[in-house]
Amino acid sequence: MTGEAGSSGRWGDLVPRFGAATVLASLAIVAMWAGGWTFRLMIAAICSVMLWELARMLTRAANPQGWGEPALVVAGLGGVALLVAYLLPPGFALPVLLAPVMAAISILPRNRSVFIPFGVMILLAGWGLAALRVDFGFVWMAWLAAVVIVTDVFGYFAGRLLGGPKFWPRVSPKKTWSGTVAGWVASGFVGLGYVIWLDAGVELIGISVAISMASQMGDIAESAVKRRMGVKDSSSLLPGHGGLFDRFDGMLGAAILLLVVEAVADFPPPPL
Repeated sequence: MTGEAGSSGRWGDLVPRFGAATVLASLAIVAMWAGGWTFRLMIAAICSVMLWELARMLTRAANPQGWGEPALVVAGLGGVALLVAYLLPPGFALPVLLAPVMAAISILPRNRSVFIPFGVMILLAGWGLAALRVDFGFVWMAWLAAVVIVTDVFGYFAGRLLGGPKFWPRVSPKKTWSGTVAGWVASGFVGLGYVIWLDAGVELIGISVAISMASQMGDIAESAVKRRMGVKDSSSLLPGHGGLFDRFDGMLGAAILLLVVEAVADFPPPPL
C-alpha cells in the first residue's frame, strides 16, 4: 500500500502533463511546419498570454479578482508590439519590442523591477523564435524545440527515477542534480544527431548542451518568481502544467541564448 501511494505521488501528474504536452506539441509542430504568419501569430499569442500571467502574478495582491486590468493591458501591448516588430528591420523592431515593458513600468501597481527583465526576455524570445524560423527553416527550429523538450522530459524522468541531491530546494523542491545532468546528456545527443544528419560542425554538441542549461535557467528563474509571489503555477490554463509561462519558461531561456550565439559565432556551426 505504501509503495502504491508513493508511486502514485511520484507519477500522479504524469497523465495530465502528457495529455497537455501532446496537444501543445501537435499545435506547435503544425505552426512550425507552416512557418510564416501562422507561426508568428502563434508565438505572439503565446507571448501575450505569458505577459498576462507574469503581470497577474506580480500584481495579484493589488488585484484580488485575478484577471486584473493592468495585466490585460500589458499583455495586449506586448502582443501588438510583436506583430509590428515582425514587419520591421531589427534596428526599428528592438525599440518597438521594449516599448510595452517601458509602459508596464507605469501601468503595473507593484513589482515592476521583477517584471522588467522577464518582460524583455519574453518579447525578445518571441521575436528571436520567429527570426530563427525565417532564417534557418523548420529543421533548425525543430532542433531548438527538441533540445528544450528532451531537457524537460529526461530531467523529469531521471529526477523521479534516480532522485538524489536537490539542485536548489528552496526555489524548486523537485529538481535534482540527476535530472539536471540527464537533461544535458540528452541535449548533447540531440546535437550529435544533427551533426551526423546534417554534417554540422561538432561544436553543435556544445551549443546544444549550453541551450539545455539556458532552458533550465529559464525554468529556475520562473520558479523563483513564483516562490517569491507565493503561487504554485503562473495560471491554470494547462492541466498538469499550470500556465503557458510554466510550460515555455525553458524555451525563453533557450531562445535568448540562441540570439547571443547567432551574434557571436557561426550558426549553424560549419564542419571542421
